[in-house]
Amino acid sequence: MRTIRRLLYLDIVSSVGFVAVAFLSLFFFIDFVDELDSIGQHGRTAWHAAAGALLELPGHFYELFPIAVLIGTIYSLARMAQSSEFTILRTGGLGPQRALGLLAVLGAAFGVLTFVVGDFVAPATERQAVLLKARTTGGLKFGGTGAWLKDRSSDGERSSSVNVAGTSGSGLLQGIRIFEFNADGRLVRRIEARQGKVGADGDWALVDADVTRWPSATASGSAAAIDEQRHAGFDWPSTMSAAVVAAAVLPVGTMTTLDLWRYSQHLSGHEQAAQRYQIQFWKKALYPLACLVMMALALPFAYLHARAGGVSLKVFGGIMLGISFVLLNNVAGHLGLLRDWTPWIAAATPSGIYLLLSLAAFWWLVRYR
Repeated sequence: MRTIRRLLYLDIVSSVGFVAVAFLSLFFFIDFVDELDSIGQHGRTAWHAAAGALLELPGHFYELFPIAVLIGTIYSLARMAQSSEFTILRTGGLGPQRALGLLAVLGAAFGVLTFVVGDFVAPATERQAVLLKARTTGGLKFGGTGAWLKDRSSDGERSSSVNVAGTSGSGLLQGIRIFEFNADGRLVRRIEARQGKVGADGDWALVDADVTRWPSATASGSAAAIDEQRHAGFDWPSTMSAAVVAAAVLPVGTMTTLDLWRYSQHLSGHEQAAQRYQIQFWKKALYPLACLVMMALALPFAYLHARAGGVSLKVFGGIMLGISFVLLNNVAGHLGLLRDWTPWIAAATPSGIYLLLSLAAFWWLVRYR
């Protein structure tokens, strides 16, 4: 059994590795060519474009690895079936349940690798890619309306809406506007700052801040005068951590599974729409299991007779299956958001459908072929 395991694992791992390298090489070339238009702007060079493309590779690896697992495993098993190696293994005692168990163990190992890259390597490199782009392009802009955050004081007496227009090349927040409301929903203070940063304790250190206060009515019934002040430096206390602010202003790809959970809880606690990030959390948490699904989906190809199609045709079928899985995975997320589905159901539906299809095809081939 050890010899069979070694034979299968070495062949599948080498095939999966080859497919993964081919995918990453293709996407590196695409990303590099896409960055060529920005060369010469703000001192950006070809080395910056190449570095940005390299930093994107772990993210591509995380997204494409389950497809590489599917294509590489199909290629390996189909080639072994064509050369009758798999038939000899079956004759030697490799039954369907044992073959499924062997591939499940390897799929679990691939899933662990996917989780490590997706939760530790890819978020860090994606963040460095964003910072590199910000430094070499003069900063980042968060669309026409900027990024919005919501905060509430620890005593619950005041709530705040924060708008950030973008970031500078050094990573400082730019175009900051803060609107503070009292318990009755009345605007009591507005802060506009040219730039600022969030400290480790959550306090915002603002630069060139204009502070406008609207005091409440006096006892005599006449409103007090509006107070306007300008500060070269101004500290604004906040209950939002630096991680929450980073999650709001940086792309979703820079967030780990734990970051997605914390940010979705922050949004829910402040009565904001959190379903998008809840779906993203469940998709990221369940995505490593896609490697197990891909292994189960590839196994039926080993039981197809060689005359049912050559290796190239089976690999092409695997590519189509992988593309359809990615398409369904993305569509399910959007449908879940539009139809207000339970987040974990929207995230788990594609993997569940393909797992059932693979097991049904495997059972039919073993039973009738």
